[in-house]
Amino acid sequence: MKSRLWRPFSAKLASFSLLAFSFSSGCSHSKEARVDVPPPPASEPSANASRPEEAERLPGAGPEKENADLAEPAIPANAKPLATETGRASWYGPPYHNRRGSNGEVYNMHAMTAAHRTLPLGSIVRVTNLKTGDTAVVRITDRGPFIPGRIIDLSLAAARKIDVYHAGVAEVRVEVMETPASLSSGGKWAVQIGGFPHEEAAEKLAEHLKRRYRTARVLKFSSPAGDWWVRVRVLEDDRERARKLVAETATPEGAVFLVRLD
Repeated sequence: MKSRLWRPFSAKLASFSLLAFSFSSGCSHSKEARVDVPPPPASEPSANASRPEEAERLPGAGPEKENADLAEPAIPANAKPLATETGRASWYGPPYHNRRGSNGEVYNMHAMTAAHRTLPLGSIVRVTNLKTGDTAVVRITDRGPFIPGRIIDLSLAAARKIDVYHAGVAEVRVEVMETPASLSSGGKWAVQIGGFPHEEAAEKLAEHLKRRYRTARVLKFSSPAGDWWVRVRVLEDDRERARKLVAETATPEGAVFLVRLD
């Protein structure tokens, strides 16, 4: 991609009103952490689609706790972590329950799964609550959390197991135990910006980015929570290009995230 395509956003973007990332609750439960995890990108979105990545509730997904593997993934007793990070965990349930996750599966909040922005989908991680010492082993099936300072979104089942459910957030250690792909190379990468309370603001930003980054693919989509997001897929989904765009991009509100698509 030509270097001129990586200039920072112009000052015109300062007028955009971006949604602040409060993540207080994903449903009516007063103690539940709101986790606005946008749905996955379409592999080849239609040029005529106004919402190319909008999640659809899947008919016939079945009862909440039936026909699903709800057990923790098994790992060898002597397995050593491949990588470790610490930070804040939150959890998500409705309105994402029974919707398609980033790996193509239907998200079941009663299964032992989690969302992470950059680990390969299908990775197995062990999450430890640093205050209580409680642990859970989960599979990465989705992308998120899209809020600074949070590193993982747990399913309802995992949040209950390590005492994150009532608190909403907790300091945790995440240990990568197994991964289907390299952590240091490869992958498909993008930049995610948002969220916007109104579609018009997201559309305006998306059109601006399409003109500025002509070799990138810019997508606008809504999340199940009702807000709007913009995702920039850089040339060849290259990680270094995506990292550079993140580093050179600023918004008056909200945040800009590096996200792995596979």
